[in-house]
Amino acid sequence: MKRVLVFLIFINGILMNGQELTIPQLSQYLSDNPFLMSPTYAGIGNYVKVRMNGLTQWVGIRDAPDTQSLSADVRLGNRSGIGIVMYNDSNGETKQRGGKVSFAHHLTIDKYEENYFSFALSFNLNQFRIDIENFEDNDDQAVADDRSSSNPNFDLGILYRKRGFYLSLNASNILNKDFKKFNPIFEPNTLRNYYLYSGYTFRKSKRADFELEPSIFFQYFESDGRSVTDLNTKFKWYDFLDYYYIGFTYRVLNDQLAKPLYVAPILGLKKGDFYFGYSYQVIMNELLGYSQGTHVVTVGIDLFQGISNCSCTY
Repeated sequence: MKRVLVFLIFINGILMNGQELTIPQLSQYLSDNPFLMSPTYAGIGNYVKVRMNGLTQWVGIRDAPDTQSLSADVRLGNRSGIGIVMYNDSNGETKQRGGKVSFAHHLTIDKYEENYFSFALSFNLNQFRIDIENFEDNDDQAVADDRSSSNPNFDLGILYRKRGFYLSLNASNILNKDFKKFNPIFEPNTLRNYYLYSGYTFRKSKRADFELEPSIFFQYFESDGRSVTDLNTKFKWYDFLDYYYIGFTYRVLNDQLAKPLYVAPILGLKKGDFYFGYSYQVIMNELLGYSQGTHVVTVGIDLFQGISNCSCTY
């Protein structure tokens, strides 16, 4: 039991460090919502795409991380797009709220080969706060009020597409932070993290009603050298403009490849303008005996169809 408690404290510390100024990137980006992960996808598509995500981690453990987000993106003109993300994230008595505004531009390298390049810039504003009113037996006179900090930052991203292949490279929180209100000795001021998202969509023809999409997501945190990898597979069936999919994702810490953090079956559908997606993450470490897993729910709607004259935003 003692080992498990130590493990819980260790994992909580990792999540508190990773929580600052970033949205937890779990399997929600697979739910027809790549813009939530990378600003380069803003404006790709024929609709105003609105997606709401609810993420509840470690069900059954008190004060486990919980996140809600709302994202929307829309095309500007024929070759550009803008998007916005707002989020609320809690992890015990640590809270963060914020949002980002993104601009992306899409270029055509060769329209006959469906070869495109995109780049994007995001401005982020995040408020990080530690609530102390619920602290029990607080005898530390130095802890006398809530601690909070508002931090602006920027993300950069590029995206390359050729037919069914895509590769996105991103740098998040490129500016250092100043968190002197907390612990200037142990609190890192470097929050930069880098991530790659790549995959390929296999489809016999544009009229085929089935496709297979393997993909990979890799994220590296500069402050302490941690990195994680997701290996994903989706199977999608089309019914004219509607579709249904199932799949799974497998996440590991890259220094523990044989010990996955979780495996997650995923499923979803799009009927008309309505979208629904769900993922259940099965924990594969010592938390398994204390938690019922992690639930991720995505609902969305596509609004105001508008066809672009440039295939770079299809």
